[in-house]
Amino acid sequence: MGIKRTPLFAALAATLLIPSLVAMPSVASATQPQSGTDTVVLASGLQGTYGGTIGPDGALYVTEATVGDVKRIDTRTGQVSTFASGLPPAVIGLGGAVDIAFIGRTAYVLVTLVGPDVGGNNTNGIYRVDDADSFTVIADLGEWSRTHPPATSFEIPSGLQFALETARGGFLVTDGHHNRVLSVTRDGVISQLIAFDNIVPTGLDVRGNTVYMAEAGPIPHLPATGKVVSFGLKNPTARTVASGFSLLVDVEFGRCDALYALSQGDSPGNVPAGSPALPNSGELLRTNANGTFSIVVDGLNLPTSVDFVKDTAFVVANGQVLKVSNVSSDQHKRGNGCGESGHHYKS
Repeated sequence: MGIKRTPLFAALAATLLIPSLVAMPSVASATQPQSGTDTVVLASGLQGTYGGTIGPDGALYVTEATVGDVKRIDTRTGQVSTFASGLPPAVIGLGGAVDIAFIGRTAYVLVTLVGPDVGGNNTNGIYRVDDADSFTVIADLGEWSRTHPPATSFEIPSGLQFALETARGGFLVTDGHHNRVLSVTRDGVISQLIAFDNIVPTGLDVRGNTVYMAEAGPIPHLPATGKVVSFGLKNPTARTVASGFSLLVDVEFGRCDALYALSQGDSPGNVPAGSPALPNSGELLRTNANGTFSIVVDGLNLPTSVDFVKDTAFVVANGQVLKVSNVSSDQHKRGNGCGESGHHYKS
């Protein structure tokens, strides 16, 4: 889950009311990018991109927060068409429609920062797509958040929701401002699954009863505070899966259940709290069994989300969708099967 001027995740840190500390440029690792991958621009010209998902038809669906649209992108040809329009657009240059998920063939869109506490008049919540231009709010996350404030400091009572993921027939939602993960049923029943200190939770993926979550980390955005953690749906106690790269904004399983993460990049140094990463410093990463990351692709420009189809990653980055082929070329270069390696996870 970035607007061309200010990526969403940057606002997450900006609204946490934490001290404005100096964030020196991070040196995450001496690891070299993986050989054998091929990166091309699949689609461009998108307006205010944040999150995306692979739909039931195999296409990539991406939210456009600036205009309140959802775009469908053919993963083979790159053809872009409008799947839905008329969602609440961003009010303050960030927020709006930030992520999308499917249950069956029905799409649901996460909308944030469009309510009265930022000067808007719409609902922060989960919208069910009923038709190409009609929607039903199934969960008012903003109102729930106002009446159930977090333990950590906050400035925006309605929160700043970041990622939407399906789980147990319903949804999980990260709130990067309120530092927690919410559980939501399709009937709109909202509860808090797990709360954190000031760690800025971002992207999500689920395998069985286990949730995997990315953490951008607080100011200063040090590599040590950029983490992927896991916790159970039934026993939500977080443990660290991997760390060592700053500003992690998404986590996703790829081929052979290899677990990947997306770093927006390096902190730009002595800048105001909440500033985005340095341009063209983002990385697609693979987690290792020893709790480290390996770089798959670097030089990404302010990426916000990643999804996989077999051995191909689709990275949403600053108004573009990048297609990264042969992602697992290194770990499986001796054959087409899934060998035994530390980066495989079982549900």
